[in-house]
Amino acid sequence: MRFVLLGAGVFAASLLVVKGQLGVPSSLPLPVLVAVAAVAGLAAWQARRSWWPLAAVGAAGYVWLVMWPPLLVASYYAGLALSGRRLAAYLGGCLAVCGIAALAGAQRSGPYELMTATTGNALILALAVIGLPLALGLLVRTRREAAVERAERREHEQVMRAEQARAQERARIAREMHDVVAHRVSLMVLHAGALEMRAPDGETERAAALIGGIGREALANLRDVLGVLRTPGRESAVQPPPTLGDLDRLLDQSRALGIAVTRHDEGEARPVEPTVERTAYRVVQEALTNVHKHAGDAATDVLIRYGPGELEVEVRNQAPGSPPGELPGAGWGLVGLRERVELLGGTLRTSAQDGGGFLVSARIPA
Repeated sequence: MRFVLLGAGVFAASLLVVKGQLGVPSSLPLPVLVAVAAVAGLAAWQARRSWWPLAAVGAAGYVWLVMWPPLLVASYYAGLALSGRRLAAYLGGCLAVCGIAALAGAQRSGPYELMTATTGNALILALAVIGLPLALGLLVRTRREAAVERAERREHEQVMRAEQARAQERARIAREMHDVVAHRVSLMVLHAGALEMRAPDGETERAAALIGGIGREALANLRDVLGVLRTPGRESAVQPPPTLGDLDRLLDQSRALGIAVTRHDEGEARPVEPTVERTAYRVVQEALTNVHKHAGDAATDVLIRYGPGELEVEVRNQAPGSPPGELPGAGWGLVGLRERVELLGGTLRTSAQDGGGFLVSARIPA
């Protein structure tokens, strides 16, 4: 809409100039003058795409009829768009146009000579038609660039403040985990080692060794997490994240704690994305943890099914055979697991089964 109004304004001003109301009257027929003004208005309307046609029409109209509105608007857009050598080239072209117009005015004499060939009038007209709009365009562009620079600087400062706040929060979490969680797990490992050394029988010694091994693995994973928290972007330095290749070791740990775990694989096993494998491993890990917490030594089936475009994981436990021990929990395990699965575009389903069992089922695109 803005360029439509601009085109209409240039058409009206150009028509008034060539008819003599705002410039030198022309002896051309009115239809010709209207056509010339219409061409100028059309070029101004197209300035949203390219203002060079407007500059060409303005140069021709200025030399031929001293029709200055197109050249005035083109000079403003030149100030908005040009810099350096291109701006110097435009100024050189404008000087050439003024020179040619002066020569043409001297040949035609009368009002044309007065407007374009008289030194004082020519300078005033060139300053009003070319210099002032060009300076205005440069001023507007400078202000726009300054505003954009200020906005980018504010955005950068906001990003830096947000990064600093995140870094401080990560450091705080890392300190809390080190001072509380790592300390408690270290005590657990030390007590398990002492129990292993003073075990009265082989079964107790094996159980203590298992607890110590799990605790040391937890400490290693915890150190890895703390390193990532303190140094964002740091790769895992202790050991790579577990995948389905580590699943049997996880199941063996649950079997050593008295749970009868059976693994079933369906479909043709194939390589899938590492993030999918890690998520599938975490599904089984969290489900087995819940079995230990809430179902005691209930028999559990773990199913890994390779579908055409997805990987399905099911962990189904029977009703508890003996009362489970009281293990504390925050209640966020399944919530975090659901978020992890949904981030990959999958779905997680949990439901109680007839007879007292429980099912955790995940479908992950792969």
